[in-house]
Amino acid sequence: MSDPLTPPPGSLAVEAVRIAAGQATPRRELLAEETAIAFSYNGISQAVMMASPLDLEDFALGFSLSEGILTRPGELLDLEIQPQAEGIALEMQISAARFAALKNRRRSLTGTSGCGLCGHDSLASAIRALPALHTEQYSTAAQVHAAMQALAAQQALNAATGAVHAAGRWQHGQLLLREDVGRHNALDKLIGACARQPEPHGLLVISSRASYEMVHKAASAGFAILAAISAPTALAVQLAEESGLCLIGFAREQRLTVYSHPERLRAS
Repeated sequence: MSDPLTPPPGSLAVEAVRIAAGQATPRRELLAEETAIAFSYNGISQAVMMASPLDLEDFALGFSLSEGILTRPGELLDLEIQPQAEGIALEMQISAARFAALKNRRRSLTGTSGCGLCGHDSLASAIRALPALHTEQYSTAAQVHAAMQALAAQQALNAATGAVHAAGRWQHGQLLLREDVGRHNALDKLIGACARQPEPHGLLVISSRASYEMVHKAASAGFAILAAISAPTALAVQLAEESGLCLIGFAREQRLTVYSHPERLRAS
C-alpha cells in the first residue's frame, strides 16, 4: 500500500503498528473516511446514510433518482451541502409535485454503508417492480474485461485504503467512476453523475457482488448491462431476467458468467 505525504480525498492518515514474522513496525496507514450523510427534502428529513464524504452533489441526485423520489434531474431545484458536527446535511429543494408524492410514502430511513433496503416499512416498498427495459444496448466480452480492468486501475481511494467499492460507466472506451465505502452509495453517485450527461447509459461495472438492490438501481437508471466482479444473488438474477437486464457475474481474469439476457452480450 502506498504511503503518500498527502492523503487522497476521502481518507485519513493514522499511526499503526504492523506485526509480521514476529517483528513490530510502526507505520503510517490511510483509512477510508465514513461520515453520516443526512438527506432532507423541502425541509423534511428523509434518510441518513453512512458514506464517503465525496461527490455529494452526485450522491444527492443519484439517491433521489434511484429511490424514486425524483423522476428526472430537473426536479431537483436546489441543493445545499451543510457540514455539521455530526456529519453532513444535504438540504434539497424539489418540485411541488415530487414533494407531494414523497409525503404520501414518507418513511424514516437510517442506513449503514452496506445497506440497500434499510428503512422500508413494507414488503411492497422493499421488493419494487420495474418496467421492462426497451433499448438496443449491447456489449462484448472484450469490452466487459476492458471496463473491469479500468475500474481496478482507477480506484484511487481503494488503492490507498483497501476499504471502498466502486461503480463505473464504460462508454466509448472511457470509464466514469465513483467510489464509496458503501457499494450502493458508489452506484448512486455514479447514477447522479451520469444523469447530468447527454448520453447517460453504457456498460455498468461494479467492484462488488450483484445484489437485488444493485440490479434494481441499474435498471431503474436505464442501464441494460451490469457486470459485477463477484456473484449475483438469486433474487438479483430474477429481477434482471424480468426487467431485460443482462447480468454478468465473476467478471475477472478474462472470464465471466452471464446469468440473464445473453443476447445483449455479442461475440464482437
